[in-house]
Parts: sequence; structure tokens; C-alpha cells
Amino acid sequence: MTDPLHAFASLLTPEGRALLDEVRGTDPAGELAVATRLRREHPAELVSAALGQARLRQRAAAKFGDADARRMFFTPNGVEQSTRASVAAYRAERLRALGVTCLADLCCGIGGDAIALARVGIRVLAVDRDPLTAAAARANAEALGLGGLIEVREADVTEVDTSAYDAVFVDPARRGGRGRIFDPEAYSPPLSWAVEAALRAPHAALKIAPGVPHEAVPPQAEAEWISDGGDVKEAVLWFGTEPGLVRATLLPGPRSLRGRGLPDPGVRPPGRYLYEPDGAVIRAHLVAEVAAGLDGGLIDETIAYVTADDLRPTPYATAYEITDQLPFNVKRLKALLREREVGTLTVKKRGSAVEPEELRRKALPKPHGPNAVTVFLTRVAGAPTMLLGHPAR
Repeated sequence: MTDPLHAFASLLTPEGRALLDEVRGTDPAGELAVATRLRREHPAELVSAALGQARLRQRAAAKFGDADARRMFFTPNGVEQSTRASVAAYRAERLRALGVTCLADLCCGIGGDAIALARVGIRVLAVDRDPLTAAAARANAEALGLGGLIEVREADVTEVDTSAYDAVFVDPARRGGRGRIFDPEAYSPPLSWAVEAALRAPHAALKIAPGVPHEAVPPQAEAEWISDGGDVKEAVLWFGTEPGLVRATLLPGPRSLRGRGLPDPGVRPPGRYLYEPDGAVIRAHLVAEVAAGLDGGLIDETIAYVTADDLRPTPYATAYEITDQLPFNVKRLKALLREREVGTLTVKKRGSAVEPEELRRKALPKPHGPNAVTVFLTRVAGAPTMLLGHPAR
């Protein structure tokens, strides 16, 4: 049986590095032929490790960018669970602005956050208890020329003394043998331990799942939900900043919406425009702050769509001009789309059990025509409703 740590170490040899360069960009469809050819000149274990690493690098390019991903080393879990480079860079800059010069990165994984921190000049102790993961983090620090700022230590994070550091960053494992872990106390290490570690440091950031219940946020923490390109990526608990503050941060930018404790917006009939708040805004429970800036209200007290009569620019929501409001009726929608020569149908839903792809197949079985329509499956004053429109200009 192949030893993963030995196979990884073989990639760091001159032969392994040359082989990685040779297999870069290998098409998965031709991988068998490439493997067969290379095994005539190289050990089979090394060839398998190199091709596996090439696949991981291709997957990682979406998170780290091609320039870094082609030089870095990954594990399957590392690609899946590491922080997107843009999010890590934003967090590193916040820590630098707080005056942090040295930080203990606990549960460092393959080193994505440590890399971002080192790039803004912060000295990092990166700790992970898994030997293979720690080896990948060490190799990444060296590959990117950051070995002088990143010390990688293979250890149990609960046994590491962080008293000499300005800050701690903790990214607990949130996946187990059965998939995602939703209970913060089932994280590894548990959220309660991470909070205790945070409270011992001048500054701290704890990365948690964006679906964490707001009641699980400790009163000493600032809670921040982060999206990148419209996709919610994570939540972070900050210590040593503004206890009790809730914010939504949108990347690129960054743009941050601060909570003001506003009451829920009132419900009103749909106006000319419908605003779809960014996912980070919704997760942070800051829809009221967006509605206040738009002089808008909700179409239903349980639905996070804001409606208003005027078009106002906001980075925190996408605006659509509404042309039709119909009770939910597939046949009526199908006839209207045919009448308006719609060839492109975008379906969004909030508060509806209907699957968008199912409605798209039924309402537009044979796309034809030059026009595009967006349909929102939702509720208006509790009634299943279809709102039709297009992105506002």
C-alpha cells in the first residue's frame, strides 16, 4: 500500500519536480496513456503522485489563481477546504491594519491563509496535526518564497502556546466522515475551545460556517459574513475589534455593510423594482439596512426580496425591473413567454418549493426568440406568485 507522505515527499525531489512540470496540463482523457509512457522511465508511485498533484492543481486554480496553483502542493481535502485566495487576502489586510505583526494560524491546512498573511508582512506560526497537510503547507511556503515568514509545525493545536503572538487565527475542521458538520461544538477543535483561545490574544479571527446560528455568536465577538462574486464563502468571528457588531462584506471591493440594529422592514405591494440582496447581507440579517437605503419594503414578511418604486444604486443588492406579477400558473407563464418571443429564461426562487430547472423545462421546452426574461418564484403577502422582469439598467 502506498504511503501518502512518502509519495508526497517524492514530488519534492528533483525528479519529482521535473515530472510535475512534464505532466502540467495533462488532459484527464489522456491520463492513462501519459501514465503508461512515463512509467517506462519513472517509478509507478511517483508517476501516480505527479498526475494526482496535476489534477489537484487544476482544481485549485479557481481558488488560488493559475500562477500560484501551478507552483503549490495540495491534498484533496486541502483543495476542498482551503480559503479562497481573495478572501484570505482581505482577512490578512484587516489583520495588518489592526497592527498585527505575528500570528498563530491554528489548523492551517495547506497554508492558504498563512500565505496571504505572510504576503502582507505578518510572521506566521502555521500549525496542523496531520503530517501530510503540514508537509504541504511547508512546501507551499517554500514554493512561494515565504519560508522566512512562515514556520510550519506539526502539532495538536490545543497544545500550542500562543502567548508570544499578537493574534490567533483558527479555522476548525467542519467536515467529518459523513460530510459537513453544522454543530459548532462538533468542529475540530470545538468552537468553544477556539473562542477561549481567541479571548487570550489581543486580536483573533475564527473562521466558521456561514450558516452558523446568530445565537451561537459570543457577545465578545464581531460577526462578519463574506461573499466573493456574489457567492457566500464564510463567516468570521473577530475579537479585539467591535464586540456585538454584525457586518456583511462583499468582494471584490471590499464593501462592508454595518448592522445598525434596524427593525424588520414593512411589507408592501411590489413596486417597479425588485432588489435581491447579496447572500452575505441575508446571512448577516442586514436586509433591513439595505431596505432603508432604498426606501423599500418586503414583498412578504418571510422573504428577503426588497421592493421599491425607484431605482437606486447599491452594491449590496441586484436590482430588477418588474414588468409582470402573476399568480403561480405554468400554462399562463408558458403562453406569455411564447407571446413575447423569449429564448432565454432565468428562474430564481425564494420561498417556493418549485425547482427552477423543472419550471424552465415546462415553461420554455423549446427556447426560441431573441428576448430574455427573469422570473422570480416567490410569495407576495403569503400567496405563491411569479414576478417577471429583467436586470435594471
